[in-house]
Amino acid sequence: MHAIKKALFLIILVTVAAAQTPQPQPSLSDNRFTVHTLLREDIFAGFLTDDMDRFSRGEKNIQLLLEQRPVQRPNLLAWKGGASLYRAVRAHENKRPDEFQRYYQEAVAAFSEAAKPTTTGSDGVAAVTGGSYAVFADRLPAEYRAHAWSKAYENYKALYNLQAGIVDRLPVHLRGEVLAGLAQSAQRTGHAEESAQLVEKMVALMANTPYESMAKKWKANPQVAANTSLMCMNCHDAGRLSARITAMSK
Repeated sequence: MHAIKKALFLIILVTVAAAQTPQPQPSLSDNRFTVHTLLREDIFAGFLTDDMDRFSRGEKNIQLLLEQRPVQRPNLLAWKGGASLYRAVRAHENKRPDEFQRYYQEAVAAFSEAAKPTTTGSDGVAAVTGGSYAVFADRLPAEYRAHAWSKAYENYKALYNLQAGIVDRLPVHLRGEVLAGLAQSAQRTGHAEESAQLVEKMVALMANTPYESMAKKWKANPQVAANTSLMCMNCHDAGRLSARITAMSK
């Protein structure tokens, strides 16, 4: 972040982590906390465990932060896009096509606006956008998946280009997720050779992890790749917000 370190820690959106118990919320006006720290756990509670009460709180906080921290607008719009995309997926899976269309168009519009060039407030846009599309692409109606995977690939490519020189030194989760996200989005978008090279890299760099095991399956039988995922094989520690609150109080 400061560019590289921030991007590393924001890749968390592609994580399927253990559900978080509700934690005390710091004031949204406390600028010691990034918008990502303030939003991540509530939004993930919806993504991971369908806890829509916490998810709705996260959505409300996005709107409040858009008013309170306008300089963070690109990052916040990316989070809004991810939230709308999840709402769209839920609507599709519950056979509500009109609702799906409304939320899907909201998601695309939010991601598009978040991606506009800016000098501030956009450190997490690629990670949040790429991760959101990658997590939900295969749950979208078939005709929308190509666009979603294309956007996932575009954003993961940007992240990987930023981190390529240090990827072998990243923590296991961050290393695994950026490689897996790019390898899987490359596979889904027809970049077969690139995907195969990334799978080879995962085998070499992710020894003795769940990432290595799945990468070896993809390498041994490329046909498996179409219906399986390389991502979300390792989880972040729980309680990141509470840990940050504790650290700030010292």
